[in-house]
Amino acid sequence: MLVCFLSVFNFTDAQNISGTWTGKLDLPTGYLTIVFHLKDSAGMQTGKMDSPDQHAFGIPVSKIGFNAPDLHMEVANGAIVYDGTVASDSVQGNFKQNGQLFPLVLRRTEMQNNKVNRPQEPKPPFPYRSEEVEFVNHKANRIQLAGTLTFPEKGKNFPAVVLISGSGPQDRDETIMEHKPFLVIADHLTRRGIAVLRFDDRGTAKSGGDFQGATSADFATDVEAAVQFLKSRKEIDTRKIGLIGHSDGGIIAPMVAAKDKSIGFIVLLAAPGYSGADILLMQANAIGKASGMTEEQLKTAGELNKRIYEYAMSPNRDPFTKQEIIRELMLHLPQNLTEKQKENMANAQVEQLMSPWMQYFLKKNPEEDLKKVKCPVLALNGAKDLQVPAEKNITAIQTALKEGGNKNVTTRVFPDLNHLFQHADTGLPAEYHQIEETISPEALAYMAEWIDKTSQ
Repeated sequence: MLVCFLSVFNFTDAQNISGTWTGKLDLPTGYLTIVFHLKDSAGMQTGKMDSPDQHAFGIPVSKIGFNAPDLHMEVANGAIVYDGTVASDSVQGNFKQNGQLFPLVLRRTEMQNNKVNRPQEPKPPFPYRSEEVEFVNHKANRIQLAGTLTFPEKGKNFPAVVLISGSGPQDRDETIMEHKPFLVIADHLTRRGIAVLRFDDRGTAKSGGDFQGATSADFATDVEAAVQFLKSRKEIDTRKIGLIGHSDGGIIAPMVAAKDKSIGFIVLLAAPGYSGADILLMQANAIGKASGMTEEQLKTAGELNKRIYEYAMSPNRDPFTKQEIIRELMLHLPQNLTEKQKENMANAQVEQLMSPWMQYFLKKNPEEDLKKVKCPVLALNGAKDLQVPAEKNITAIQTALKEGGNKNVTTRVFPDLNHLFQHADTGLPAEYHQIEETISPEALAYMAEWIDKTSQ
């Protein structure tokens, strides 16, 4: 994605700015269309944002201050800031992200219906109970986390799972490209008699806390709090609580299971088996190759990226000098951009590399936790996954578990599935939105059957 937008509006002025507002954001890689849909209901204004060029629609925005004519918006926990001046049919303003400032003029336009077809998305009424819940992470300043617990209508002592999302601020459904993978997984498993807890990441949607300064180790404590909450519920069999982690969530699940021996099982979906730096190198190579880069370009980019990550992880260099070296290296990456665009892109990427989450991710090797996991493990991936290439990572996961003495390990690579477990042509992220399928029925069935068998 060029820019990550997550989260909603709250206007407090009598001026009517309801309607649809559209603008073109001039990013280093080209223009990006931004659309805001604003609505006034009983004096309370709310809104959603679309990024149609990225196939992202209906994104809520987190915070707004409006003192006519001045408009101030913060998106994704302050990572994105927009300041503008409102006129009758336009907003003249600036968009800021990762230290970069871009002009963004919004103009009133006609409302468009961009609804896409997502046939797997379940609709109520559901043949099971669905409950909005809240629980507290006592290890992190009593952060209050919000989510949804689903469990069968009748019976008791249900096996249960906690769903753990991938990187970036995710809501409880792990919404991406108008797909809701965790909603589909929760529905499928609950219909099979398995209780499911899915929750908004800290600082996202209805959960408290700060996302921007957190690492995967911090998110692991949120998962621990989720497990403790399930243990407090009379409907749940506390001996059969498992974890399902997707992508970066597949790093967090073994972290929790390595410490908490009461975890009954874990399911790793497209999980890394190598350090973050290695994963990013694999990812860049796989996506570059699928996008048509030449072998020479791939080699040049790979060598430069390796040096960039080495500098980013080096502990003994002056931070300012380190950032300048990384910025200079990034300017030499093979990209079809103008010099100004390259400079803007390099500045944004340097800031991202220096973020707490990325610093932790680059250095973290899941092997150390996997060797300590003693519960049953299921690791699934798709052969067309370009973000976490399947064969290398599945093999690394399997090797680490067995070296640690775990004999209850099941792995499978589905031949035609991508990183989201959709049936795909190329596996490129650009396909995610175009594909109507949210998650392969075969992958859902395989996972549910394995949990059923493991929970007996």
